[in-house]
Order: sequence, then C-alpha cells, then structure tokens
Amino acid sequence: MRHGKKDNHLSRTHSHREAMLQNMASSLILHKRIETTVAKAKELRKFVEPILTRAKDDTYQNRRVVFQSLNDKETMKELFGTVADKIASRPGGYTRIIKLGNRLGDNAQTCLIELVDFNEVLIAAAAEKASAATKTRRSRRGSSASRQGVATTTEAAPVAEVTEVEATPAVEATTEESPVAEAAPVAVDTTTEAPADETPSAPEASADDETKQS
Repeated sequence: MRHGKKDNHLSRTHSHREAMLQNMASSLILHKRIETTVAKAKELRKFVEPILTRAKDDTYQNRRVVFQSLNDKETMKELFGTVADKIASRPGGYTRIIKLGNRLGDNAQTCLIELVDFNEVLIAAAAEKASAATKTRRSRRGSSASRQGVATTTEAAPVAEVTEVEATPAVEATTEESPVAEAAPVAVDTTTEAPADETPSAPEASADDETKQS
C-alpha cells in the first residue's frame, strides 16, 4: 500500500528520476518554459521552486547546495544572474502550469510549465487591465460629478425662466402706458384753442351793437 506517500515515482528508479528532474530544471531555467506532461510538471515544480528560493540569496553556501541539485555551470550562471533579479520581489509561486490537452499516441495530459515573471504577454495584459480599471473608476467619478452638475443646472434653469417671464410683462406695461402720456398734450392743446375761438366772437358782437345803435 502507498498510504501517505505523495511522491510520484513516474515509473522510474530513483537515479533515473533524479537525473530527469535535473535536466528538466536546467531546461526550465535556461529556456524559461518547457512542454511536458502534467505529472512530470507537478514533480518538477516541487523540485525547482526550493532551488529558486535559494537563488534569491546569492551566497557561497547556497551556490554549493544548488550546484548539487543542478550540476550545470551554465544553468548556475543564468539562475543567479537573470532569474534571481526577476524573482527577487516574489515571495513564492515562481512557476505556472498551463494545460494543453491530451497528446496523440498515449493520450497523456500535456502542459506548459513556465516561469511566471518571464511571460511578457500576460504581464502586459495584467498591466493594461489594471490601468483600464483605474480609468473606469475615474470616469465613473467624473460622470457622477457631471451628472450632479447637470442636475443643478436643470434645477436652476426654471428659476431663470420665471424671472424672464415676469420681467416681460413689466416692459409691456411701460409700452402700453406711453400712448396715455402722449394723449395728455393733445387734451391740453384743445383747451388752449378754445379761448382763441372765443376772442374774435366778442368784437364782432360789439360791432353789430354799434351799427344798431347808430
């Protein structure tokens, strides 16, 4: 029975399994991504992530321990150089497994295992998504503020209309009163003409009286 035994031997002996994991780890560090089966990728992840954690602290002892696991000078140079700089701020989870489906032949589940910090496409997509999220939040705030501004203007608009409507009758009233003011001098003119008509009539009457008297 295999109770409590979580390691997958991958149908290989101990020496064969260790050599295979060493080669796969070296290929992953050098090429940043490899294609393999899901079972091998899960075992490789348990094998390579402690090595990547040690590589973040570049000391002589860590180099000795890592070299015992990898046994490759070119891989050591790449690990403690480029890879260590990229993963310096990551607290763990350095690898990602992307399933690709079953392969022809033995119908085994295949996948792509890669270093997370070296996938430029996904990093750029995440950055664009974050920037888009911040833009939409700003636009929502701006739209709400603009909506409030529109509401205040719409509420203030009827007040302005009422004042304009009230002001227009006053102007009409003044224009209607102007003919009355013009009629007053006409009345005055008629009163001044009446005495002018009466003054010539009086002498005529006196002249007739004189002729009668004579």
